[in-house]
Amino acid sequence: MLKAAGNKGTSANGSYQVMGTKKFGSHFGHEGKLGMGELKVGDTVNARVEGPRRQATALNHSATHLLHAALRTVLGDHVTQKGSLVTHERTRFDFSHPQPVTAEELIAIESMVNREIRQNEVVETRVMPIEEAKAAGAMALFGEKYDDEVRVLSMGDFSVELCGGTHVARTGDIGLFKILSEGGVASGVRRIEAVTGEGALEQVVALEATLDQAAALLKTGADSIVSKIEQMTERLKVTEREVDALKMKLATQAGGDLLDDVVDVCGVQCLVASLDGQDPKTLRDTLDRVKNRLSQGVVVLATVRDEKVNLIAGVTDNLTDRVKAGDLIGFVAAQVGGRGGGRADMAQAGGTEPASLPDAMKSVAAWLEEQLS
Repeated sequence: MLKAAGNKGTSANGSYQVMGTKKFGSHFGHEGKLGMGELKVGDTVNARVEGPRRQATALNHSATHLLHAALRTVLGDHVTQKGSLVTHERTRFDFSHPQPVTAEELIAIESMVNREIRQNEVVETRVMPIEEAKAAGAMALFGEKYDDEVRVLSMGDFSVELCGGTHVARTGDIGLFKILSEGGVASGVRRIEAVTGEGALEQVVALEATLDQAAALLKTGADSIVSKIEQMTERLKVTEREVDALKMKLATQAGGDLLDDVVDVCGVQCLVASLDGQDPKTLRDTLDRVKNRLSQGVVVLATVRDEKVNLIAGVTDNLTDRVKAGDLIGFVAAQVGGRGGGRADMAQAGGTEPASLPDAMKSVAAWLEEQLS
């Protein structure tokens, strides 16, 4: 589909801005917005095409034909057009393909289109009977209805399709073709968006600027960015392992210190504690270490991070027939605006009301006493 926005029409009595085109039977009509004066049936209207916009549209349209041929060459003959949109800014092409197009395939497709552009083939149009055109190998495009006489557009031997739209004189006029994105739009249908000419050059310049900015931030040359990132990634992995080891050490220390806060509830050891600023993994590690030190007991730990409550509860295996960790965590979580669940011996929950946490933690002993009595 081509958009004709930007063109103008004028008559002796008024003018309008073309916003698009629509086909009425075998005729094309302009949909526009009245600019001044008035237009009425019978007026003679002079249509004026906006040259730069039309030329940019022609570049994108011709590139779409080359893209279609490249897709069929790289991905296979199963590729057929499922929709398209061509404007002066970019081209959007939908096509049948059962899986995402790989990075390697995209490179091959883009390179193939640019190679055909550099060939600078003459873009030829011929009008012939539709059956003759099909016999010559011309492809019909999705959603198009054709008359008995059709216009066949050829770009060398690479692309031969039925098309009545605006095009370049030679493929070299396209200048440069650059794929912007590839993604799925429906089951078995993929979409590629691309730019040509000045739009493609602007894209390359923008990418180079981003590359230079990244190089400056990494304090290296543009050609060394990948190796620099690899080095930083490896250092980050080492640091993360060191942090995990430190957290484990802190969890061990915290577990030992928390044992001093264990209280007796109906003959069962009970520990309820809030640990400031701990992440969920450290909370789980601390729970495991404390629970392993109890002969028969219940543990509830909590932490607040980014105004969110994280809760975890544990019950020793010899007590799960009388107390369920999931029931306990649900009871506490409901008081802090959350909910959760888990196994009989371990359960987790979250909440959104940290101000309610102190009272919720104080209620654990009474709840446990009720379960055990």
